[in-house]
Amino acid sequence: MKRLIRIFLTYGIRLAALLLAVSIVSFVLVDASPVDPVTQYINGLGTAVSPEQRAEIEAYWGVDTPSVERYFNWLAGVLKGDLGESSLYRRPVSDIIGERFAGSLALMCLAWALSGIIGFSLGCLMGMYRDSWPDRILKKLCYLLSSLPTFWLGLLFLLVFSVWLGWFPIGFSAPIGVLHEDTTIGERLYHLILPALTLSLISFSQIALHTRQKLSDVLDSEYVLFAKARGEGKWTILRRHGLRNILLPALTLQFASFAELFGGSVIAENVFSYPGLGSAVSAAGLNSDVPLLLGITLFSALFVGVGNMIANLLYGIVDPRIREVGE
Repeated sequence: MKRLIRIFLTYGIRLAALLLAVSIVSFVLVDASPVDPVTQYINGLGTAVSPEQRAEIEAYWGVDTPSVERYFNWLAGVLKGDLGESSLYRRPVSDIIGERFAGSLALMCLAWALSGIIGFSLGCLMGMYRDSWPDRILKKLCYLLSSLPTFWLGLLFLLVFSVWLGWFPIGFSAPIGVLHEDTTIGERLYHLILPALTLSLISFSQIALHTRQKLSDVLDSEYVLFAKARGEGKWTILRRHGLRNILLPALTLQFASFAELFGGSVIAENVFSYPGLGSAVSAAGLNSDVPLLLGITLFSALFVGVGNMIANLLYGIVDPRIREVGE
């Protein structure tokens, strides 16, 4: 019990320091932007604004307030659970994040699971048939997919599977004309397949290649040579000696891909018109919605940090020799 308390306390301090650093850097970058958020907000109104009304808007957003004071005012609100109000959606930022995160989480979890299963399976297959024609073909495929931009692969999938073949919808998270709450789980999964497959194919190559290399090192070890001398087959060797040695590095890479998946989801959601955090942060950046942009950035850092913490806790379960936090 004391060990668990120490672990969570240590990670809590680290995560708090990370969020503080991310908030400072993000605020400085947004504050240094040449785009005037007040002008963008007025343009989004679609109506003429008098100089007096513009002055009231500037006073409401605190444009004339020094940057340091504005940061501490914003940080005080964040500590109270108030992320501000979105100038684009005219709603609290926390409400928008709560709604959009559900869609992004479903997309990232499905893509994360697919990339882990495909990458680990192909890595094991390449390692078992090292230097043979299946290994050479799969390696070239991994190199090719890892070099493709997410938006290009997404557009290719849309063109082939949605436009030409008509197997999948062109985009969105639900059928057109149907309310989100009226859609079934099957319909939501149907709309998730193409964007999730795009994300998984972009990110599985690193896991596959790393797993292949680790398995090759295991198969060249002396204890595997001894196992072969005892008459054990290749798949028995993989099950008894290979998996326990390659699972932990694969798990490390898999959880480290959280940040990559989140970054890729921004592009994939825009390509497939999928309503998630990625499309929201893109709209916030294009329209200079500072509160929403800062809120999503801070929430993204929290999401990735918690994911890494869970990964480190799972290391001790997979390999009991790992006991120290941060090792």
